[in-house]
Amino acid sequence: MAKVICITNQKGGVGKTTTAVNLGYFLAKDKFRVLIIDFDPQGNATSGFGFIKEKLDGSMTDVVLGERAIKDIILNTKFKHLDIAPTTPELANAEVELTSKRAKFVQLKTAIASIEEDYDYIIIDSPPSLSLLTVNGMIAANYLLLPVQTEFYALEGVAQLLDSMKLIKKAMNPKLQLLGVLATMYDKRTSLSAEVLNEVKKYFKDKVFDVTIPRNVRVAEAPSHGTPVGNYDKFSKGAKAYKELAREVETRTGKRK
Repeated sequence: MAKVICITNQKGGVGKTTTAVNLGYFLAKDKFRVLIIDFDPQGNATSGFGFIKEKLDGSMTDVVLGERAIKDIILNTKFKHLDIAPTTPELANAEVELTSKRAKFVQLKTAIASIEEDYDYIIIDSPPSLSLLTVNGMIAANYLLLPVQTEFYALEGVAQLLDSMKLIKKAMNPKLQLLGVLATMYDKRTSLSAEVLNEVKKYFKDKVFDVTIPRNVRVAEAPSHGTPVGNYDKFSKGAKAYKELAREVETRTGKRK
């Protein structure tokens, strides 16, 4: 049965999609069967694997609207053990239509139930907001992974997100737990990054991952080449950091071989 991880933060630009793509890549490199669900209407995870959104035959929009089963829109990436359920900007319109559906909060959970035995990990890349899509992701997940940028205002909005998590855990998903907090865009040359990381550790304590994701040009370049940083430059600091993250996730979810 798959471990379902929802990667979320209502702030944009914190490395959420980058983390989804690269964590999925390195979990697959460790021979786990991985599905990345692109649940952000921007579709950056989809294009991050080199898929052209305008040429897709099906997407998560069709799944959300109940028009197609998720297994029918899943695509194989060029990497062994790694698949993606792609999306397009039309998912934003689908979210509006979703509000009128009776089962509007569990559309994603229902979709995942039909495929969760086919994978070891399912990673949901959520939009940067506390939207209906994000709530669907949190209800469908076993774990939340929270990327936090080590810059000013890093913790802004985090308390609200955690309150939402507690409400969802109490009312609709008692199995939901915080897998960990990931410090991203860390620059060891600046005192600000160190100060912010210390604040994050004070707030979240042992929930903070040991690894930090550095501010790294290779990580920034890889998406424009339609590939994860581990494939783009496996010797880069960013690739090494995401490889370490994968190992920590495997340990925390009880799947470390």
